Amino acid sequence: MNGLPNVSTANTAEPAQEAAVSRSVAPVPRAAHTPLEDVQGILTGCLFVALSLAFMRDSRLLPGGIAGLSFLLHYGSGWSLGAVLFALNLPFYVFAWRALGAAFTLKTFCAVAVLAVYTEVLPHLLSFASLNPVFSAIMGGLLAGSGILMLIRHGASLGGLGAMAIWLQQRKGWRAGSVQMLCDVAILASALWLLPADRVALSVLAAAALNFVIAINHRPDRYHGI
Repeated sequence: MNGLPNVSTANTAEPAQEAAVSRSVAPVPRAAHTPLEDVQGILTGCLFVALSLAFMRDSRLLPGGIAGLSFLLHYGSGWSLGAVLFALNLPFYVFAWRALGAAFTLKTFCAVAVLAVYTEVLPHLLSFASLNPVFSAIMGGLLAGSGILMLIRHGASLGGLGAMAIWLQQRKGWRAGSVQMLCDVAILASALWLLPADRVALSVLAAAALNFVIAINHRPDRYHGI
């Protein structure tokens, strides 16, 4: 009537424009990995972790999580590391099945089985004539973190505390790397009765390197759908 824009029309147009812009910048849903891609991811991720364990075993260091408990039993009893690693993870499959679903649990079972085989085979394929323990701790942690990140991206884990950390991140929003780090520190502190203090300290350094990789790179709030 007086030459001013129709207020009701302008107000209703703005939400429609905002919705259109929102749809244009919304992340495109990521296609699921194919079975072949999952196999590649699990085989490669487990190989990275197995190489990490080779570094740590030759330097007499201790990884975190269930692998750390497996190392303690291996060091203390001389039992096969791969067999102990596989057996200790068995109780966690029930939790993973109920909390994270059948697909995640089956992939995790396969990943742990592959890692157990790699752990027994790799000592026959490589050896270290000289290995600096500080380098071993850092490189071992970075390799393990990268391998675990591959498994996470393909909907798997190495069972045990890792599965619980992923579940807490999905349900509670807690950082998987931070949860894992707290558990690792508790396990490594318990190793003081078996390993020298300097080796335990280097093991903590390895755990920090591992969880640094996961905490920085596994960010659902930054990488949509990953």
